[in-house]
Amino acid sequence: MDTAERKRLITRHTEEVVTEEELEELLSEPNPSIYIGYAPTGEMHIGHFTTIRKLADFLRADLDVTVLIADLHAHLDDEKSPFDLLEARSEYYRTAIEAMVEAAGARSEDIEFVNGTEFELDQPYTLELYRLLADTTISRAQRAGSEVVRQSENPKLGGLAYTLMQSLDVAALDADIAYGGIDQRGIYMLAREILPEHGHDKPLCLFAPLLSGLSGGKMSASEAGSGVRLSDDPETVSEKINGAYCPQGEVEDNGVLEYLQHLVFPILEEAGESFVIERPEQYGGDIVYEEYGSLEADFVAGELHPQDLKGATGETIAEIIAPIRARFETEPELLDRAYPDE
Repeated sequence: MDTAERKRLITRHTEEVVTEEELEELLSEPNPSIYIGYAPTGEMHIGHFTTIRKLADFLRADLDVTVLIADLHAHLDDEKSPFDLLEARSEYYRTAIEAMVEAAGARSEDIEFVNGTEFELDQPYTLELYRLLADTTISRAQRAGSEVVRQSENPKLGGLAYTLMQSLDVAALDADIAYGGIDQRGIYMLAREILPEHGHDKPLCLFAPLLSGLSGGKMSASEAGSGVRLSDDPETVSEKINGAYCPQGEVEDNGVLEYLQHLVFPILEEAGESFVIERPEQYGGDIVYEEYGSLEADFVAGELHPQDLKGATGETIAEIIAPIRARFETEPELLDRAYPDE
């Protein structure tokens, strides 16, 4: 596979690359590596799937892929995960990520999984963290983590340490590329500033877009109808999609279109399948889309009704997450242990 194709696979469906010149240079070197971290807090949803789906692209582009299950981070960020649930939630997150990677058409065995507690409690990591703490002001750490760490007028120290630990994780995992949602940008820009000051390489950064919620605006894990959960059955998926914010012709804040653009069409493309919308003959009959751009153009022009779009989207998403849901149906104790009060 040539460099141009590898770059296309790596960068497609991303929000920003910092920087493309650095990526081209990196791809000329042997065994480039990329990492993404997930703090095991709330139950995983389809927003996670859109970023994890990219791991299949990275594997196809011959990158070494590491997934950090950031268990300590989950507790440090205002105790979003109680300490006694970290192990159960970490196990659940790893299983969910493996299932998503498989559903995206790649092999989860080709990914290296690491828990934060495997290296973040030991030297030289802890000593290096103390050095970063000594060098970094509170305002700088708050600013970098403002889109990620829970904010308050009287912040806890854990949230400030979280930001520096995430920066340090890049070096500790020896990753050439740090990958995450665009909300992670502040933290990784801080990493590009401070890591070279401490003798580490400056990481290349790759950011994924954040999906809008189904009710419009940013997706919220705490709002049940805001997104599709990986454990949702087909009826629940259809119900959520059918109730979604999707005004005729409007693209902005349209979670249904974003699901299609960043998840459904990429997965169908890899499987060699089309997106089919079934309609009665009096309403134009069935319509087949091979790529997302044509669908969006028809929707904006008023040639595709929101209800027809929602129906097909709900059915297709239910099919895509079916193997993930099936995985959890065979291991129901994973969710029960991770979220005993839900």
